[in-house]
Order: sequence, then C-alpha cells, then structure tokens
Amino acid sequence: MKYPNTNIHPNAKIAENVIIEPFATIYGDVEIEEGTWIAANVVIMDGARIGKNCKIYPGAVISGDPQDLKYKGEKTLTIIGDNTTIREFATINKGTDDKMQTTVGNNVLVMAYVHIAHDCIVGDYCVLVNGVQLAGHVEVEDYAIIGGTSAVLQFVKIGAHAMIAGGSLVRKDVPPYIRAGREPLSYAGINIIGLRRRGFNAGKTAELREIYRLIYSAGLNTQEAIKQIEELEPQTAEKTQIVEFIKNAKKGIIRSGNEDDTIGI
Repeated sequence: MKYPNTNIHPNAKIAENVIIEPFATIYGDVEIEEGTWIAANVVIMDGARIGKNCKIYPGAVISGDPQDLKYKGEKTLTIIGDNTTIREFATINKGTDDKMQTTVGNNVLVMAYVHIAHDCIVGDYCVLVNGVQLAGHVEVEDYAIIGGTSAVLQFVKIGAHAMIAGGSLVRKDVPPYIRAGREPLSYAGINIIGLRRRGFNAGKTAELREIYRLIYSAGLNTQEAIKQIEELEPQTAEKTQIVEFIKNAKKGIIRSGNEDDTIGI
C-alpha cells in the first residue's frame, strides 16, 4: 500500500503488501520485501535491500553514502534482514569498496538516533540502544546488546551475547558472553542474565566463568590464559569461539576488571 504524497522511483522493487506512509522517499536501486512498513519521512537510498516484516520509523535514512573521504561513488549495498526494527532518525550508511556492503541481520532492534557506518556487520537479534554510534568496519555478533550513547571505534569487534553498559567508549574488542562497563571499558563478569534468558544452563555458565577467570583473574598473560583454556575439558563450541575470538582480535581485548552486578544498558 502506497499512500499519496510518497516519492517512489519507478525502478524500485517493492513487494505488493509493503506499506509506505506519506512523504517517504524511495530511490531507484532499492528492494523491499513483503510485510515491511515504511513510516512517513523515511529516506531509503540506492543500494538498500530490506527484508520481510521490517519496521522503519519516521526520519530514518537507510543506505546513505558513506562518510568516508575514500568513497568515490562505487555501487555498494546496505542489507537489512527480516523482522528488523529501525527507530526514529537512525542512519545506516552503505558499504565502501572494502566489504561492498553494510549488513544488519534478522530480528535486530536499532533504536532512535543510532548511526551504523559503512562496512559494519551487525548480527541477528542484536539491540543497539538509543544514540549508539558505530564507526566504520565495526562487527557486532549475534545477540549482543550495546547500551545507549555508546561509541564504538572503527574496526572493533563485539562478541556474541556480550552486553556493553550505556555511555561506553569501546576502543578494543569485547569478547563473547561477557558484560563490559566503566572507563576505560573493562570486563565485569559474564552476561549471566542474558545467557539464562537464552537457555544457557548452570553447567554452561560455570564453564564460561572458568574461562574468563583464566583470562582476567588468574594473573596470566593472554597467551598463557589461552594455552590453559585450550587444555580444559570438555572441548566445547563456546570455548573454541572464545579462543578464536581472542586470537583474532585486531584491536586486542578490553582490560580486566572486577565483576559488577550494577552494569546495565
């Protein structure tokens, strides 16, 4: 359904049951799948590929040109998965010739005034709270939550199921399954509440606690901690995931810190 006073390019590929409210603008190289709702005053620019049953609220701008001086107008994409919500005045820039696309996964909540820069990868079921700012090339893995007004430095990676406190400056990689807060950003225990909500049992959370005890509380350097973790039994997918994340951390991982139950989003 397309209301009057919309500005839709005739080349845009829009499923029949998409709702587009008045004063929305849709460029030509855009594809929008079925069941998606586009609110008034949304701008969806060339390169946008928007999945099924998404909700995009007033003032959002999707697939704007990268804010990168190296961008020379190359044809790149912004890919939004299914069932994702993008709230008021969020901005998501398309990719550059690095990855050629910016990607936001399925079932993601992007709250108001969030900025997702060029070549970012946001996984499934993530939550970016109001005012979060992702610089270029940031990667956010599945189920991660980033608290309001946090700023994430370019090329940083945030692990699956991690939770970052509001107002954080994220300069280094944040490993999976943990909570992080304070300034400078520090380890604050595993994300126990989030993990329980997602079905992780007591045995699994105990395993994760032991892994992060070795990393952050045992007086070991990173190489020593990784060696001891690799020797732990049993061999599990979560252990492998954490080890590989830390080995591949381009920015290094966040510092150690005491556990703090008060850290939230």
